[in-house]
Amino acid sequence: MSQFAGFLGAAYPWVKAAHVTFVIFWVAGLFILPRFYVYHHETSPGSAEDRAWTEREDRVRTIILTPSMIIVWVLGLLLAFHLAAFGQHWLSAKLLFVVGLTGYQGWLGSYGRRLAAGHRPLDNKTLRIMNELPGVAAAIIVVLVIVKPF
Repeated sequence: MSQFAGFLGAAYPWVKAAHVTFVIFWVAGLFILPRFYVYHHETSPGSAEDRAWTEREDRVRTIILTPSMIIVWVLGLLLAFHLAAFGQHWLSAKLLFVVGLTGYQGWLGSYGRRLAAGHRPLDNKTLRIMNELPGVAAAIIVVLVIVKPF
């Protein structure tokens, strides 16, 4: 058992509630940003509409995605220490998916910079498929945390 197990005490349900709240914000941002890219993709590079989409996307990344992701990681790690869950297979699997979502967010930022520069490397169908990844990952994470299948 970890020396930190139970260290949150009575704050545990509050930390857990905050973690779940910021997960919702983060996943919402991961849903909306690729949808914005679908709409942005249809604009003419350099147009006023193109610049407006770039500004909207930047706001989603800086106001919603990045702060939410950081808070999710910090609170999630606090919860894992509190529960002494490191070494449990469900947590290892969950962390793998959370790392994947973090990488996905990094890819979204990179793709947004390409769109802002006038490049359109993916087609709309691919962007629409990419939009589904956070939902699949979130469903798997919920099962891992609630069911703890292994």
